[in-house]
Amino acid sequence: MEHNVLVCDDDEDILSALKIYLCQEGYKVIKAQNGLEAVQAVEGETVHLVILDVMMPIMDGIQAAVRIRKMSNVPILFLSAKSEDTDRVLGLNMGGDDYITKPFNPVELLARVRAALRRYASLGGLEETAQEAAPNGACYQTGGLVLNDGQKRVTLDDEDVALTPLEYKILKLLMSHMDHVFTSAQIYEAVWDEPAFYVPKTVSVHIRHIREKIEINPKEPQYLKVMYGLGYKVVRLV
Repeated sequence: MEHNVLVCDDDEDILSALKIYLCQEGYKVIKAQNGLEAVQAVEGETVHLVILDVMMPIMDGIQAAVRIRKMSNVPILFLSAKSEDTDRVLGLNMGGDDYITKPFNPVELLARVRAALRRYASLGGLEETAQEAAPNGACYQTGGLVLNDGQKRVTLDDEDVALTPLEYKILKLLMSHMDHVFTSAQIYEAVWDEPAFYVPKTVSVHIRHIREKIEINPKEPQYLKVMYGLGYKVVRLV
C-alpha cells in the first residue's frame, strides 16, 4: 500500500528536502505551505501522516493540528526550530504524536515516520489493516471500561470513547496488564517503538488525555492511576 504523507512548511527548501527524503522511501508526498493549505489537503485527500511546521503564515501548525484532529486521527509529527519542553508539550497537547527539532537528521526523521505509520496501521488506521482486523480479537474489561482489540474500539458504560492511535495503544498496554505498574520509559519504548534515552513529558501528556476521556473525574481517577514516582497502571475492577 502506498502511503500519502502531507508535508507542510513555509520554507520551500525544507519542503523540497522532505519530498526528496520521503519519495526515496517510496512515500507519495503532498505539499502545503501554511496551516490552512494543510487542513484543506486533509479534507480533500487521503492522508496517512502529517509533518507539520509550527511557525507559519496564515495559519500556524498548532491551529492546523487542532482543525485536523477534529476530522482525523492521522499521526501528526511537528517540525520546529524550538526544542524547549514547553513547546513540545504544547504541540502534544494540541494533538501531535511526535515532535522533531530543526535542523533534523534525515535518518531520524524517516525512522519516526516509519514508526508512526506502523503504530497507525496496528490500530486499524490504515485501510489495509482495518480490512484485516480480526473480529474476535482480545477483549479487556475493568468495570464499565472495555477495550475490544479486534474492533479497535473502546467503550465506557457502552458509550464509544474516541482515542487517538497513541492513546489507544497506551491504554491497550495498561489494560492487557491490569494492576501492573509501568514506568514512563517502559510505556514510551513499548508504544513509540524506540529506546527511551530521553523521555520528555510526552507520556504524561497522553496519559492525561486518556484520563480526561475515560474518567468521570480525572482528578480522582477510577481506572487509570498514577503511582507517584513509579509510573501508571489500570486498576482491575469487578
